[in-house]
Amino acid sequence: MNAVVRGPGLRPVDLARLVGVSTQQIRNYADAGVLPPAPRTPSGYRRFDERHRGALLTYRTLAAGYGWDTARSIMQAVHAGDLPSALALVDAAHAMVHEQRRALQATGEALEAVAVQDPGDPASSRAGMRIGEVAAHLGVRTSALRVWESAGLLAPRREPGTGYRRFGPADVRDARMIIMLRQGRYLFPQIRLVLDGLRRTGGSDALRAAIAQRRAELTGRARAMLEGAGRLNDYLASLAARPPGTEPAGREATVRSAQVRGPARPGPG
Repeated sequence: MNAVVRGPGLRPVDLARLVGVSTQQIRNYADAGVLPPAPRTPSGYRRFDERHRGALLTYRTLAAGYGWDTARSIMQAVHAGDLPSALALVDAAHAMVHEQRRALQATGEALEAVAVQDPGDPASSRAGMRIGEVAAHLGVRTSALRVWESAGLLAPRREPGTGYRRFGPADVRDARMIIMLRQGRYLFPQIRLVLDGLRRTGGSDALRAAIAQRRAELTGRARAMLEGAGRLNDYLASLAARPPGTEPAGREATVRSAQVRGPARPGPG
């Protein structure tokens, strides 16, 4: 059971104003273990303190880099006293970004090589390859080629009369690029821009721009993760230095702090 407290403390609305969410969202955070357990007043209302304020800011900062689900799991592990699991989640997220960066580098190098190839690939005759032949040649399913055609990424010509697809050398090259871009986690709209740029200019400027954008996104996420990890480290240090319930905080101090900081951007969480 939660302890009963008297005297000053922080209400759910004080924490809600701090980050720009509803009071119900603060209660949800407390119930989910994102915040440490909160004592209650004699009338049954939760009373939060600086630990809860620190936990809330830590969670929101973590979410900016690690995502809401991972941030929630990290805070739940911390408040369950399972620091190794919390740090394992942090390590796994950093490892994933590292792998995505390596994959992006490999994708960029491979795509550059494909983009400068002569579309006259000897593997496909001028008459064109049928869909099954292309699928076997590239190691994909025919259903994938059909999906890409439906999405406007491929436009093989059709045989008069039969309507069978015929993939020319440029179609095969584009299909190969789609495979590599999908492996690099590119979405269809992004792939379409790359292919349109390649077809329009005959060069790989659009490809380079897409890779540069993705690289910038990874850099931004890594920076956000670094900030979140720093906030988490500070929060863990505060927990070690101040046992629960030893330093209640008044509402006015937190409201003043929120006014100085400004409300954080609201998010789903």
